[in-house]
Amino acid sequence: MLNPDFVSKARWALIAILCGSLLACAGQDEVQTEVQNITDAYELAQLSIARKNYRKGIQIFEAIQARYPFSDLSRQIQLELLHAYYQSGQREQAIETADTFMRENPTHPRVDYALYIKGLSYYEPDAGFLERWFKRDITTRPPIEVDLAYSALRRLVERYPTSEYAADAEQRMIAIKDRMSAYENHVADYYLRRGAYVAAVNRAKSALESYNGSSGNATSLRIMAEAYERMGMDDLAADARRVLEANFPDES
Repeated sequence: MLNPDFVSKARWALIAILCGSLLACAGQDEVQTEVQNITDAYELAQLSIARKNYRKGIQIFEAIQARYPFSDLSRQIQLELLHAYYQSGQREQAIETADTFMRENPTHPRVDYALYIKGLSYYEPDAGFLERWFKRDITTRPPIEVDLAYSALRRLVERYPTSEYAADAEQRMIAIKDRMSAYENHVADYYLRRGAYVAAVNRAKSALESYNGSSGNATSLRIMAEAYERMGMDDLAADARRVLEANFPDES
């Protein structure tokens, strides 16, 4: 998940950081020993995470960070931990680490990466195992926290449009809009089927306005048209159908 160039340079950056931190307070032999020990530990942590032994890798990184809490090394380890927490499913820790990193290093060149991981940590891309097994439609349940994912990814795209993560963030934002629109339409259809036509119109209109350009716009318009018809508001129903036909001729 980390930038390949960033990872390839991590060892030399680590050595430089450690030397700078230790030279002022120790002899040359002691510095070299300390640098080698920490470097070996750092590389072991990276290797553990590469082998998906996240628990071991995280423990080592956290131990190194605790020893150098206010150094450049700590910032570098935070980025490593972001990746490890996210990959191991520790989403709350990933979000907390991302927020801490951005708060303490607002101008750091890797803030885009922290935003990206924060967005992914809130993101709900797939149904869970039981939902897939029972073929349950995930659009029928509230999209928990995906609005927070959208906010983080939008900040990334707006603040860092040339970031290597921007293109993927944009695609995920589209998926989030589709997910949110589908849920709003599900609720609107629920109201429609139970005769709560005003509520159905309001919910469908809200979905149309809030998630303009999403794949659910046609469904929103159909719900609005049907609800208006059932209330005897033929002019408004006709307007909704005209918009539907003009924009979605294959779905009208």
